[in-house]
Amino acid sequence: MTDREPLLVECQGGVLTLTNNDPPINRMSFEYMDAVEAAVQRAATDPEVRVLLFTAAGEENFSVGMDLKQLGSGAGARGGFEAVLDQRLRVLAAIENMGKPSIATLFGYCLGGGLELPLACHFRLVADSGAKIGLPELDLGTIPAWGGTARLTRCVGRDHALDMILRARKIDGAEAYGIGLAHSMHPLSELKQTARALAEELAAMPPIAVASALRCVVGAGAAPLDEALRVEREEVLRCSKTKDQVEGMMAFLEKRRPVFNGE
Repeated sequence: MTDREPLLVECQGGVLTLTNNDPPINRMSFEYMDAVEAAVQRAATDPEVRVLLFTAAGEENFSVGMDLKQLGSGAGARGGFEAVLDQRLRVLAAIENMGKPSIATLFGYCLGGGLELPLACHFRLVADSGAKIGLPELDLGTIPAWGGTARLTRCVGRDHALDMILRARKIDGAEAYGIGLAHSMHPLSELKQTARALAEELAAMPPIAVASALRCVVGAGAAPLDEALRVEREEVLRCSKTKDQVEGMMAFLEKRRPVFNGE
C-alpha cells in the first residue's frame, strides 16, 4: 500500500461521496474497508448526510475487489479470515439498511467485492463502454463471500446469477443494464456527473419518508404480503406526523417546489 489516504470523504449538499483512492485498480484493502465502515457509521446518525455516493479515483476501474496479497499476509493480525469476512458483511449490511439511499458508479473492472459493495447500494449506474463486471471467485476455487450470491440473485434472478457465478463470467455495461444489474447506463465521461445529479435529486427528497420507503422496499419487500402491508401502514403513519408531509402538501397546493428539512 502507498501512503495515500485509502478513502476520500466529501460531504456537500447532503451527499456524502466516498472515493476509493487506490488508482488505477482501486483495491478494497483492509484500510479502505476500515475507513468505509467508519464513514458509514458516522453517516447513519448525521442529519447532514442524506445520500451516499460510492465511486473511485480515476476513470479506469471502480475496483478489482479485495487485495488478495494483503489477505494472505495480514488476516491473522485482524483475527483471521472469518473476522475479515464478518467486517465486510457488516459494512455492506449497514449500507443497505441504514435508511439513506446509496449509489455506486460501475466502470472498468468491478470484480468480487468491487461488485458486491455496489450490490448493497440502492442505485447502480454503469458506463456504456469498458466495464467488466463479475463475481469470478470460482476461478479461485471459492465462491463470493460478501453477500454476492444472495444479492446478485435478488437483483437479476436465479438464471442470470448462476450464469455469472458458475462461469465466473464478466459482463459489460450493456448486459448489466439489460439484465437489471444497473439502473441506467451512461458514457464514461458523464458517469460520475450523472451519479452526482441523481444523488442531489435524492438528497432533496424528504429524508423521513425516504427512510420509510427504504424500510418498505428493502426491509420488507421480500416479506409475505400481509407483513409487507403492515410495515407500509406503520411507515405511512410515521410520515403523517412529520412537518415534511405538511410542507409537501402545502407546496403542492401552492404550486411551488417543497423544501424538506427532515422534521
